[in-house]
Amino acid sequence: MNKSSVVVQVNHLKKWYWGLGMLFLIFLLDQISKYCILNIVNLPQKGSVPVIPFFNFTMVWNRAITFGMLSQFGSWGSVIFSVSAFVIAASLFIWMIRARKIWVIMSLGAIVGGALGNILDRLRFGAVVDFIHFHVAGWSWYVFNVADSAIVCGVIILLMDAFFGWEE
Repeated sequence: MNKSSVVVQVNHLKKWYWGLGMLFLIFLLDQISKYCILNIVNLPQKGSVPVIPFFNFTMVWNRAITFGMLSQFGSWGSVIFSVSAFVIAASLFIWMIRARKIWVIMSLGAIVGGALGNILDRLRFGAVVDFIHFHVAGWSWYVFNVADSAIVCGVIILLMDAFFGWEE
C-alpha cells in the first residue's frame, strides 16, 4: 500500500465519520423531541397544542406507514414495519460506508438515523410518535416528526445528486 492510497483511505474514513455523526445527531434529536412531547408537554393527554397560527403540536400514534397506508396489518404491522425498516436501514448504512460524496454520506446518515428513531418507537410503543403539524387556510399537512423530516430531506438530496450528478 503506497502513501497516496493511505491518504485516500484516511480521507474516506473522515467522511464516513460525518455520516455516523449525522446518524447519531438525528437519532438523538428525534428521541429527545419525542421524550419532551410525551413527558414534558404531555401531548397524549392534550391532543393538540397551538404554537403559532399555522403550527401545532398534534399527537398522532402512527401504527401504519406514511399517510396510514397498510394499516390493515393490525398488531403485526409494528413487527413487519420494524423488520422491513431495519433491513432497509442496514442496507443504507452499508451504502453510507461505501459512498464517496460527503453530501451522500451525510444524507444516508440522516435517513438511517431517522429510520432507527422510528423503529425504536415501534418497538417501544407499537407505533411511531408523530407531533409536528403545519396548517394554513383550511389546508393541513400530515403530522410528522423529526425522524420523518430527516428521512425526507435525505432522500431529496440523494435524488438531486442522482439527477444532477454533482461532483465532489
